Amino acid sequence: MIQFIISRLFYGLLVLFGAVIVVFFIFNVLPGDPVSMMAGQRTDVSTRASITKELGLDQPLSHQLILYLKDLSPIASYTDTDENRKKYEYFKLFRYGNNKVFVTKYPYLRRSFQTNKKVSEIIVENMEGTFWLALAAMIFATFFGLLFGVIASLRQNSILDHTMVTISVFGISAPPFVMGAVIAMVFGYYLSDYTGLNSSGQLWEYGVNGKELMLKNIILPAITLGLRPLSIIVQLTRSSMLDVLSQDYIRTARAKGLRYFSIVTKHALKNALNPVITAVSGWLASLMAGAFFIEKVFNWKGIGSVTIDAVYKLDFPVVMGTTLFVAFIFIIINLFVDILYATVDPRVRLK
Repeated sequence: MIQFIISRLFYGLLVLFGAVIVVFFIFNVLPGDPVSMMAGQRTDVSTRASITKELGLDQPLSHQLILYLKDLSPIASYTDTDENRKKYEYFKLFRYGNNKVFVTKYPYLRRSFQTNKKVSEIIVENMEGTFWLALAAMIFATFFGLLFGVIASLRQNSILDHTMVTISVFGISAPPFVMGAVIAMVFGYYLSDYTGLNSSGQLWEYGVNGKELMLKNIILPAITLGLRPLSIIVQLTRSSMLDVLSQDYIRTARAKGLRYFSIVTKHALKNALNPVITAVSGWLASLMAGAFFIEKVFNWKGIGSVTIDAVYKLDFPVVMGTTLFVAFIFIIINLFVDILYATVDPRVRLK
């Protein structure tokens, strides 16, 4: 088991390293002048030269990559100066050479070109909105996906079954940002007097009583974001339930006179959940990434809306930092799922 975990950690680090390389080169070949964005168009030559040196833009691209990897690494070596201590906020491990120190630190994602604020602080400030949106979407998709999937399997080949399958196919094929625009316009604008919902809004808003929790603002974006996983869960649950209901032990349970509700919930559904758990465990990270455009449509404050704005403004450190953060979330969740599978099923570990 230990060997399995170590191998998965190694593969996860390789994937993260590959993501860093790809993200770095993509955003370093795009047009844009970081120095002008940070210092302004009318800054004197000495200030521009100082910023260029600080960002490492006067170095070859390969050396810039090494500097970026060094910034991201939790263990690195630096010249022990007040500037570096303030910049990296590191903890000294040991000193060597001429004022050199080996340190441990949090990954340094650099600073925004627009606000000069640390990218890590921007991510922390906006992570809550994206997390709750993804979690609400996953709860919505899982609950109704299981419910509709079970109903469709119990009413196989009926009008209800065909209707649910058709709707689920539409939910999978429809682009989320298009569905978001339609749902926001219909339920948040034209029918807002009946639904009481808004086409845009934040989880926390400031009113006359100060900061207030506005749970109704999460309903429409959560439904929009959860439509695609809901559709997949419906079809997975339906097909898995149909397979389980045809097994011999289900027929035996019926022959023994067990109640139909008990057969479905305690025997069939329990054994049909394995593929659904697989889908749900992988969708949470996907929803955090998929929330980017949904947040923009509903003006929801989160990592997605911040990233889209940074793309418009060519604020590369913010885009690179949020992209790597989402990649890290993907890797951590997949690693957790792999370990969970290996714990439950030894065959996974052996393979």
